[in-house]
Amino acid sequence: MSTAVETVRQFKMPDVGEGLTEAEILTWYVQPGDTVEDGQVVCEVETAKAAVELPIPFDGVVRELFFEAGTTVDVGQVIISVAVSGTAAVAAEAEAQPQAAPAVVEAEPEAEPERREVLVGYGPRTGAGKRRPRKVAVAPPSAAARGPVATAPATAPAPAPVVAPAAAPAAGRPLAKPPVRKLAKDLGIDLSTVTPTGPHGTVTREDLHASIAAPVSAPTPTAAPALAPAPAEASAPVAAGSAEGDLRIPVKGVRKMIAQAMVSSAFTAPHVTEWVQVDVTRTMKLVARLKESGELGEGVRVSPLLLVAKALLTAIHRHPEVNASWDEAAQEIVVKRRVNLGIAAATPRGLIVPNIKDAGSMSLSELSVSLTALIATAREGKTSPADMAGGTVTITNVGVFGVDAGTPILNPGEAAILAFGQVRPLPWVHKGKVVPRQVTTLALSFDHRMIDGELGSRLLADTAAVLEQPKRLISWG
Repeated sequence: MSTAVETVRQFKMPDVGEGLTEAEILTWYVQPGDTVEDGQVVCEVETAKAAVELPIPFDGVVRELFFEAGTTVDVGQVIISVAVSGTAAVAAEAEAQPQAAPAVVEAEPEAEPERREVLVGYGPRTGAGKRRPRKVAVAPPSAAARGPVATAPATAPAPAPVVAPAAAPAAGRPLAKPPVRKLAKDLGIDLSTVTPTGPHGTVTREDLHASIAAPVSAPTPTAAPALAPAPAEASAPVAAGSAEGDLRIPVKGVRKMIAQAMVSSAFTAPHVTEWVQVDVTRTMKLVARLKESGELGEGVRVSPLLLVAKALLTAIHRHPEVNASWDEAAQEIVVKRRVNLGIAAATPRGLIVPNIKDAGSMSLSELSVSLTALIATAREGKTSPADMAGGTVTITNVGVFGVDAGTPILNPGEAAILAFGQVRPLPWVHKGKVVPRQVTTLALSFDHRMIDGELGSRLLADTAAVLEQPKRLISWG
């Protein structure tokens, strides 16, 4: 009987886009000994911009996981190895006779021309392109350095003892989709304690919310932290505190990206902030009418933010020079043809700023649909790096927190950001009398290298004018 040679293919941490150099492994969905197929999601990782699921680009049996969940890994490092065999008899022959040391090869797309492209860096090559320079040159970690989570036996695919902490056996693992698993982790819920109601015993989002609302029949020591703030549990483990009770929270993932971006922006772009109070009574009446009529479409969310966004886009149409970026290398101001409107969103993972592509060309109805989808995607934690790339101007809605105004910091690469404060009744002179009116405060920060005081003031004044008289959306649009 001929002896089949087992080949071990290694899967490296890919560049999931935007030139990122590292990612944190959030969750492993497989363990050594599990069979995987081409395109199957094996883990979820968090970059500085988004949580991304990684599919394996070949079939085989998992041999080794090189890093535990919670570890930050550089792009290019091997994270998992998979045993690939050419015949179905490899496993049986391995038990019957000694086997030579397996050949280890890296995953190369040319060997599998039929596989679909699933990851940056793992699709078929179209030419001899140059690789992106990495932060450091990383060699495959040694056995002592990497501390493998677990290793499947080379001689048989039989299940091996699992060393990874908090990893349940595959047979007893509750059924749930990756976004539901992420939500359970954010909420501190053990999926095995949730009663599933989905198809084939699948745990759903509704099951998680029901488990929180339902009385706890068998309290455990870990039940209380389930209601703790999501960022502390989901984003970063908290190290042991000092004798005085201080806590040290590792800065990584989205929080690390936010810190770097805000420092870079605050100390690179000369910020100027201007404020204006606006009587938005007519705008609030328009919002109420649009909600009641449903004329913008079924299921579309109509809010004051929608009208603020349209007012800002109308003002930018009148002053297109503000839709620009600064090219330091060329010493040029680049005026963008399209307005990609960013909306700052607070999520359990931290602040993100996805943007609506070419928002300036959209009607109010189209803008409402895009804004509804953007907010829903952000809340579900499904915002991709591409959704956050290429923004040109941003709105931050601080009013939802009961705040009147602020001095927002520019999103790096943009020239302006508008803060929208809370809307509340205030005494206001209207038609010669002091009467209660719905009033808000707008605060515009802009980069003084590109936008002079006059241009910034005109942009803010025009935005306020549209909100004061919404009919200007027609006359100015």
